[in-house]
Amino acid sequence: PEVQREDAESDLSADSWSDYGSRDKPGTILSRTVPDGNVLFPDIFRTDHLLFYERFRAYQDYILADCKASEVKRFIAEYLEKVLEPSGWQAIWRTDVFEVLVAVVGVNFLALKAVVQLSEPFLCESQDSNFTQECMQELLELKEHQILLQELWVVYDESGEFDQTALAIEHIRFFYRCIWRTWDEEEEDEFDYFVRCVEPRLRLHYDILEHRVPSGLVVDYQNLLSQSEELYEKFLSVRNSISSNDSDSEAENVSMVEGLKLYDKVEHLKQKLKLIENPLLRYVFGYQKYGSLQAKGLRPTGARVIHVVPWTMTASLLHMLARDKLCPASSEDLEIQFHRDPLAAVNACYEGDKVIICPGHYFVDGVFSIADSIELEGYGLPDDVVIEKQGKGDNFFDCTGANIKISNLKLVQHDAVEGILNVHHGKTTLENCVLQCETTGITVRTSAELLMRNSDLYGAKGAGVEIYPGSVCTLLHNGIHHCKEGILVKNFLDEDYEVPKIAMINNMIHNNEGYGVVLVRPMIPSEMKDASAQETTVGWVDSVKVQENEFQDFLMMWLLCMTVDDILFPALGNTQPTQAGDETACAEGSRREQPGCVTDELELYKRAETSEQTENNSEIANVLGATSAKKNHIHKKRLSELGFTEADDNLMSQEMFVSVEGNQFKWNGKGSFGIFFF
Repeated sequence: PEVQREDAESDLSADSWSDYGSRDKPGTILSRTVPDGNVLFPDIFRTDHLLFYERFRAYQDYILADCKASEVKRFIAEYLEKVLEPSGWQAIWRTDVFEVLVAVVGVNFLALKAVVQLSEPFLCESQDSNFTQECMQELLELKEHQILLQELWVVYDESGEFDQTALAIEHIRFFYRCIWRTWDEEEEDEFDYFVRCVEPRLRLHYDILEHRVPSGLVVDYQNLLSQSEELYEKFLSVRNSISSNDSDSEAENVSMVEGLKLYDKVEHLKQKLKLIENPLLRYVFGYQKYGSLQAKGLRPTGARVIHVVPWTMTASLLHMLARDKLCPASSEDLEIQFHRDPLAAVNACYEGDKVIICPGHYFVDGVFSIADSIELEGYGLPDDVVIEKQGKGDNFFDCTGANIKISNLKLVQHDAVEGILNVHHGKTTLENCVLQCETTGITVRTSAELLMRNSDLYGAKGAGVEIYPGSVCTLLHNGIHHCKEGILVKNFLDEDYEVPKIAMINNMIHNNEGYGVVLVRPMIPSEMKDASAQETTVGWVDSVKVQENEFQDFLMMWLLCMTVDDILFPALGNTQPTQAGDETACAEGSRREQPGCVTDELELYKRAETSEQTENNSEIANVLGATSAKKNHIHKKRLSELGFTEADDNLMSQEMFVSVEGNQFKWNGKGSFGIFFF
């Protein structure tokens, strides 16, 4: 009996956590909310605050399971038959025009509709006073007293009898508002609808709610979704007009051409939506941000101004500033302006101005949008001049000026969605700075240029530095560490993008969770064919064919991840026999008698480590160069197909300028260098 009682309690506990709940448990487990408006409607169940995992489990375990796109409506109907009370409950029927209290007397499960009648007393609120009880009764008769379940909000009941009814309707309402697309029924049935569509869209919805997606990307997604739905409606209209007309007229041929064009546009927009919905591709591809930043140009008077931002101003500090910064070598008489915070100083700048920030810890609630060529300099060491982002926001520094220089500052970012510094256009020089990141570190967009020298970057949850196609990035004597990835290079091998030009010299890239350097590029058809024939060698992992439609299955490839053992032991094996024997004897029994052996081993290890770093640098340069050469070959092949048999190599060459020397890669979780295929 004791075991049976414990099993029963366990079953009850597990059941109470499920979406079916326990019908025998007294009292409701849901909260109540008061409807908005002037009419005294009864309270309704509050169900719009469900967590991600609650919705995820409901759709995966109870509603959709492994159904196909064409089976969605049937699976939903079967779910509702299990959990929905068929009658005996009240709800508020809400539309864009009116709200009215109704009583549910039946459910049409296949049509996902409820059979209703007006409740007594009659309660209605509308934008138009003409909605009388007689008008509403006529409207219901026109609808045969059947309305969509997702338009109903269940009236609160303390007994708990209608908890599952309220939850079920909330799941259906959320599904058709946020998950379902009008074109989903035409998706291929060979794929699991939940995995392919529901999960990524659900994750995106909650990522947006929790401010983990840049606002610009959210706007792009909403615009793409609206365009897709509008074009799809037009496509359906054209397709229906063709199918209903059997004549082979010129007008029908024109409609077919128009339908094909609309179909291509819809498919193109759907692919863009899928990129944003996919949590991996969303940040791999990013989005093109066209900011409204406009350069002011030169000041109308033509003068240049030095802007000074003091935390506290003392006589000695003013004297040192005048000696070091405020007295130019030239005879030009510069105007000096003082500001309370760095953001105000930057916003006051014109072309050619300079901002000097005195030692202090500055908290800034806003975005540094720099569109003119200015200098932003900290007066002192970076740890003495700290600018910390306060409050939530997408960006910290947005640079579009032709020639911007930032030096001797420490930038600290919190509660961010985008990276700490984005170079959209022009050239930005970052020198002797410390960057404490939150999401991505520095992003170098297409057609932009970054020169980063003697700086330290850490803490990025994405890549420390993201390098886009068509950009120029020079990294000299920097530290990039404790990030998700060290440096992410994006090369799409597409005619619309030029490969980035990269120089990496004497950088220390260490303690990153993933790779030190990652190259992101597509797998071309020839590689897909040859992948199965390649054999694994030391330090290499073969490419595996990626199915086009499997957006979730990505291969994070190991490439040239040589360990110390891989390098050290082969090196020992290639030495001369006498040397090998001496070292072996030293290792086995003579360490205490010959202290020099320890020094020899350390020296040998040091040489092996140096050899490893040199190998990593050369192999990174070789692979990046080979990638750009492959793009050059693809371009020539395309020109040849178009009839251009002779092409000037100097004009055609878009090879990646690569200079990778003296960099050290240590303690990176997945190795020094990897390739991410898509």
